[in-house]
Amino acid sequence: MHKALQLLRLIPRGRVVTYKELARACGTSPRAVGRILAGNKEPAKYPCYKVVSSRGALTGYSAPGGLTRKRELLERDGATFARDGRVLPEHFYRFEE
Repeated sequence: MHKALQLLRLIPRGRVVTYKELARACGTSPRAVGRILAGNKEPAKYPCYKVVSSRGALTGYSAPGGLTRKRELLERDGATFARDGRVLPEHFYRFEE
């Protein structure tokens, strides 16, 4: 199991992490993280819906329902959004160094 998937389980409810932050915590690139998450076979166990772009945009969710479902899951967790659809910065999470 890749460290990126394991770290997803540490993100608290109502918080999101960027591809860049997850990559930093794993010692890899954001693109590599994207590829790892795209192969996530257990989205209920490893909540990849909590990963957003550096600006908070919803991207890259291939599970059933796509980005609409990603937003629903984030809203259910307690995340809030700007008018343009980006997750507000106060929900960004940073892993301990």
